[in-house]
Amino acid sequence: MYSVKLGSACLLRFPVNKHFGESFFDVWFCDSILLHKIVPSAAAGNIINMLWQLMEIGLEELKLLQTVLVLLTTNTVVHDEVLSKAIVLCFRLHFTKDNITNNTAAATVRQVVTVVFERMVAEDERFKGIVEQPPPVQGNTNRRSVSTLRPSAKDAYMLFQDLCQLVNADAPYWLVGMTEMTRTFGLELLESVLNDFPGVFLQHQEFSFLLKERVCPLVIKLFSPNIKFRQGACGAATPAPVEKPYFPICMRLLRVVSVLIKHFYRLLVTECEIFLSLLVKFLDGEKPQWLRAVAVESVHRLCVQPHLLCSFCQSYDMKQHSTKVFRDIVNALGSFIQSLFIVPNASIAAAITAPAGGSGSGAQAAAQGGPGAGGVSNTMTTQAAFEYRGTWIPLMTISVQGSAKATYLEMLDKVEPPSIPEGYAMSVAFSALLDLVRGITSMIERELAVEEEAAAEFRETHPDLEWKPQRLFIVSGSHLVWEEMVNASWCGLLAALSLLLDASTDETATENILKAELTMASLCGRLGLVTPRDAFITAICKASLPPHYALTLTAKNIQCMRTLLNLAHCHGAVLGTSWQLVLATLQHLVWILGLKPGIGGALKPGRAVEGPSTVLTTAVMTDLPVISNVLSRLFESSQYLDDVSLHHLINALCSLSLEAMEMAFGNNKEPSLFAVAKLLETGLVNMDRIEILWRPLTGHLLEVCQHPNSRMREWGAEALTALIKAGLAYKHDPPLALNLRLQLLLLNPLKELSNVLHADIRQKQLECVLQILQSQDDCLGPGWPLVLGVIGAIRNDQGESLIRTAFQCLQLVVTDFLPTMPCTCLQIVVEVAGSFGLQNQELNISLTSIGLLWNISDYFFQRGEAITQELEREEEVLQKQAQEKGETLNRPFHPAPPFDCLWLCLYAKLGELCVDPRPAVRKSAGQTMFSTITAHGTLLQRPTWHIVVWKVCLSSVLSFPATADKEKIESGGGNILIHHSRDTAEKQWAETWVLTLAGVARIFNTRRYLLQQLGDFFEAWEVLLNHIQSAALSKNNEVSLAALKSFQEILQIVTPVKDSDKAGDALATMGVPPVLVDPLSASGPGRPLVRSDSMVERLTRYIGAELQAPPPGEESALEDSTLWWSAWNTWYRTGTESTRPPSGPTEKLSFIPSQPFLTALIQIFPALYQHIKANFSMEDLKKLGVILHGAVSVPISSDASPFILPSYTEATLTSLQEAVLTALDVLQKAICVGPENLQVMYPAIFEQLLLFVEFSCKPPQYGRMETKHVANAKYNQAEWVALNYVPFAERSLEVVVDMYQKTACHKAVINEKVLQNIIKTLKTPLGLKYACPSESTWKLAVASLLKVLSIGLPVARQHSSSGKFDTMWPELVNAFEDFLFTKSTPPDNVSIQEFQKNEAIDVEVVQLISTEILPFANFIPKDFVAQIMTMLNRGSIHSQAPSFTEAEIDVRMREDFSKVCFETLLQFSFSNKVSTPQEGYISRMALSVLLKRSQDVLRRYVEDERLSGRCPLPRQQVTEIIFVLKAVSTLMDSLKKTQPENVDGNTWTQVIALYPTLVECVTCSSSEVSSALKEALGPFKDFMQPPVSKVQNGES
Repeated sequence: MYSVKLGSACLLRFPVNKHFGESFFDVWFCDSILLHKIVPSAAAGNIINMLWQLMEIGLEELKLLQTVLVLLTTNTVVHDEVLSKAIVLCFRLHFTKDNITNNTAAATVRQVVTVVFERMVAEDERFKGIVEQPPPVQGNTNRRSVSTLRPSAKDAYMLFQDLCQLVNADAPYWLVGMTEMTRTFGLELLESVLNDFPGVFLQHQEFSFLLKERVCPLVIKLFSPNIKFRQGACGAATPAPVEKPYFPICMRLLRVVSVLIKHFYRLLVTECEIFLSLLVKFLDGEKPQWLRAVAVESVHRLCVQPHLLCSFCQSYDMKQHSTKVFRDIVNALGSFIQSLFIVPNASIAAAITAPAGGSGSGAQAAAQGGPGAGGVSNTMTTQAAFEYRGTWIPLMTISVQGSAKATYLEMLDKVEPPSIPEGYAMSVAFSALLDLVRGITSMIERELAVEEEAAAEFRETHPDLEWKPQRLFIVSGSHLVWEEMVNASWCGLLAALSLLLDASTDETATENILKAELTMASLCGRLGLVTPRDAFITAICKASLPPHYALTLTAKNIQCMRTLLNLAHCHGAVLGTSWQLVLATLQHLVWILGLKPGIGGALKPGRAVEGPSTVLTTAVMTDLPVISNVLSRLFESSQYLDDVSLHHLINALCSLSLEAMEMAFGNNKEPSLFAVAKLLETGLVNMDRIEILWRPLTGHLLEVCQHPNSRMREWGAEALTALIKAGLAYKHDPPLALNLRLQLLLLNPLKELSNVLHADIRQKQLECVLQILQSQDDCLGPGWPLVLGVIGAIRNDQGESLIRTAFQCLQLVVTDFLPTMPCTCLQIVVEVAGSFGLQNQELNISLTSIGLLWNISDYFFQRGEAITQELEREEEVLQKQAQEKGETLNRPFHPAPPFDCLWLCLYAKLGELCVDPRPAVRKSAGQTMFSTITAHGTLLQRPTWHIVVWKVCLSSVLSFPATADKEKIESGGGNILIHHSRDTAEKQWAETWVLTLAGVARIFNTRRYLLQQLGDFFEAWEVLLNHIQSAALSKNNEVSLAALKSFQEILQIVTPVKDSDKAGDALATMGVPPVLVDPLSASGPGRPLVRSDSMVERLTRYIGAELQAPPPGEESALEDSTLWWSAWNTWYRTGTESTRPPSGPTEKLSFIPSQPFLTALIQIFPALYQHIKANFSMEDLKKLGVILHGAVSVPISSDASPFILPSYTEATLTSLQEAVLTALDVLQKAICVGPENLQVMYPAIFEQLLLFVEFSCKPPQYGRMETKHVANAKYNQAEWVALNYVPFAERSLEVVVDMYQKTACHKAVINEKVLQNIIKTLKTPLGLKYACPSESTWKLAVASLLKVLSIGLPVARQHSSSGKFDTMWPELVNAFEDFLFTKSTPPDNVSIQEFQKNEAIDVEVVQLISTEILPFANFIPKDFVAQIMTMLNRGSIHSQAPSFTEAEIDVRMREDFSKVCFETLLQFSFSNKVSTPQEGYISRMALSVLLKRSQDVLRRYVEDERLSGRCPLPRQQVTEIIFVLKAVSTLMDSLKKTQPENVDGNTWTQVIALYPTLVECVTCSSSEVSSALKEALGPFKDFMQPPVSKVQNGES
């Protein structure tokens, strides 16, 4: 305590006028006191005064400075004027002439100023927490002191205020005694205070006032020379001299400005706007280069402070009517960089080093030797640099990333402007640019990350609520600020970065630029700023490609491409629509690099033939696999994109692909497959959410598949099918089997491919289907309809290969997958199989598909019950849905049961195939359909048969073309030869018609009783019959014959089952031959039927119903009668039309039915007649007769005659003739066993048969056609040949005789003069005799006549009184006469034995007359008897043929015949048994004839004998005369024996008249005649005298 006082006292008494030695001691003493902190406040003033005196006399200057510093730092007692005097002391010492003292003083001043402000900070800390109510500020009227401040604060305030005064060259208020002051030192002090103690200015309003009122105006004032100065003005004569910028001042001002902006921006908003605007102006190219250099260093300091930049944007750019400071800074920085390339660096150096007003020649020379000259080119390869349009700027390492280490702002010791190294300004600007981007993006991204983290946390805790940004972000408007910062800066940044990227020659610099652009693009994307994002991405894309579409890739291009890939890979989520830019660039690079898509869409190195001639360096070639992998990883990473971003990617790829498609139109060059390949790759890696991208993805690929360029559509199909296969194979959750919608979504594009017309696409589609079937066997489920639709989408314009592949799929389905697919799909399977049958490209496939339909039907049969149950369940669901919608269920063949509909669909398909243009298909389909109906029809319910009959059998099946091509088909394809019976389309259709008719008829036959229970069976029957009639009348022999065979088949049915045996027996009894039709095989394609146990009951039920006969009753009988009469009408129409002869001889085109056809037609009648005989009328019989007559009248073709006709010598009937006779025989027998009223038909049958008998001599004429007899026709000369009707006529005659023997006594036979008709018919062959075409004819005729007469004459005699036979007798006598005295001569080659046999036949006739006619003359007309006697008389005269030889005369004279005739005459001349006048009449007539005959012979002999002279008469005449002479002898003996009263007078007259003639014969020369004459003359002796007669009435 005492020491303190002592010290103080001593200091108070300290003298000021001491010598140097003493002064030193005093200062040292003061220092000691001060160090011990024992100086009171009063003594401090004395010490300062003492030190002031020493300073003024220039003693111990360094010690003085040390003492002042100790005094101020060791205690706080120095304030106010004492403190100001101490500070002035230091300032005074700073401006001495001694450099050491100056520098020490400067350091002391800086430290003292710091101490003053530290005292204030400490003072504030002591009073911290004590709330003081400051007095109201009434304005700063007194600037020397501020009464509201505490002591230390007041000192600091006064000090800072005077520093401002001194820098402004004004007198200080507080630092009294200042004699000299430099602005540079003052600015440094201001900067240090502002930088070290910002809190003082921010916490105290008084200090804030100083900043606004003193510092800022001071800075703006001092900046004035820098603002007005122009670089070019220094060398030109200007009207008013402009103050030149002073480097030390300007540099320190910029430092002060940097501190002001950094610490007091919010306090000095308006002032900072001015400062920043000035800073921007300093970067102008017109400013001195050193000024631009320090300005860019200042800007760099700002650029590393992103929050500060954010504040700028918020305070200026976002305010209306405010300078866009932040935008200006960025733009100025960009302009600064651009200007460096515009102004050559050599000129800059010249301008700096040259004196003011120096000539421009030096600058020009420097420019010529600057960068771009040959000497600098070596530098470019070793040093990082920028080069642009010949301007080369080296790049220097000036600071660590993120820090702004300035060079020229730190040159506080420099007075003159420094020389700026080449490239320094560029390097600083480049760093500033990068730091600006890095700072902004880092700051915003950090805050975005916080926001996103909060959002993620919210969604995790509140999954059901929608995230809304926190209040903090909303209130602060952070997003708006960020967006404004980007909007304000992106143009300038992009311009500068793009230029630098273009000019960069250094890989590291390039990498930094690309990173800056990438981060900006990413930030813009995250903020949703589309335009700037796209701009930055475009810059990267542009840099990735060689300029001007060159094909030379540089390392920089590859580097840029990697950045682009990195951008897409890491920031794909924010690219949005920019994917288009990125992908377009990648596509072009891929094209340049020659990468080709491979499996899964991955790109692999490989050059195409037409690829670009790219010049790739070895390094680039080495990087190709890496680039390829990066590209693949890029699209693999799409699985991490959100849904919206993924859609942007897909849309961009689609858009890119569309462009490639447009370019590929009409272009044979290799198209770009990049987009398609990457669509595939993207789809494959996003299978877990395939639903959201499937439609746009596949929709576009479907468009690609339709492109005309084969390579492009091939890859479109490859991508699409690969995606479909991958989608089906992927393990979805839930599985596809449970997710109908997804499965259909995946398969739908496969179906859409069916609309593409290109064969290669369809091939890919079908191969895909095949692979799906092989891998996804039981997972398709509801997708089956789509798959089947794809298989079945075949067209005839597609090639065989496509159809074959599709058919393989179908075969696989039918073979393996029928049990696994839903039963509702079975109908589709049937339709698809049918469509393969209908295709016309591959016949074998069509035929095999028909086999598949059989297999399908077999499957239906085996699993019928299960299929029925499932279909019925589905039907219930559909029915319910339809009811809910108020609609009716609409499906094919409704309302048939679902299972029956399945069958009907199958039958309908087979029905379509039955009318296929190809014969093999038709044949196979027809056989399969009818076999299927036959084998499995029992499963159908009864009402369904209605549809089978009408829609299948009668509608689709029989709808054959009316006409077919008759042109000959040479071959059936390949080396297959076609048989002549199938060598035209018409013949092939005929075969189909044949099979079909047979099949339909078989169904009507086998299912008759089932079908008859349908309501409209009669109509169906009528339609079938109409079809049969139409076919039967076809001009094709095969069709017509088959129609009749089908007719025969349906007629084998009989009405009640129990009557069938009777009918069959009846037919057998009547001798009806079996129908000559081979029944069609009813078996299927050889596939065994496996019946499951579950179907037994159903089968039994249907089979039982089918085979059960309908209950016997009038109604069913009536219905059957209607059916059969309909059949009769059909038969009649067919027969009438087919047997109607042509109208004229020239009708060459008329159709002549064949013999087999006619045979089959006639053979139908017996079976048909069994069903209609009950009501068969005479009218029907006449119709039958017309048809029978027409049928046998039809000639045959000369081509067929050798196969049909027997040789002329064979007396056999053709099948047709047999059938005709059989038909009549059936009728005759039916009449025989039938009721009596049927017997009226006998005459009609006789009439028909007799017509046939006439054919023996007069063959029927078929219209007016010219025919030749088979015996006279050479087959190659006659077109038509008549049949040999002789056997037929003879057989008919036999039938007539046989039937007449049975029916001669029937009334109808008698009344209708059947006997007369028979005689009349036989008259022709009897008259012709030897002229008959066949010798057997007349012989059979005469034999038949004899038989008929033997039966008929007694009947005629019995009914002689009725007159019914009156007209018969003339016919009979004419027949006898025509036969016995025929005009025909026997053939020359007839033997004697044959002649004798023929004579014996004549004798039989005469014997018949003598036994059956003449004995009953009383019942016979007289005229007839007279004619008989005349005939016998004629016969008794010997006759002969003129050509007989002498040796044959005895035989040829018909001596036996003449003898019999004569004997007959004799027999009836002297009959003693005359019991009636009629008999006596006959005797007289016979005797008269005999005598007349003898008289004529004797006279002729006498005359001939006289005329012949010595020549002997012919032997026959001699024989005749001998016979007559013997007859006369016999006559005379008979007269002698006869009672005289029995002999007529005329007879005696004739006898006596003989005698003279006999006497004339006595002169004959023949001994034989003479002998006979003696015997004849001998009896006359008894008659030489007339006998004595009785006298009556007086006369004798």
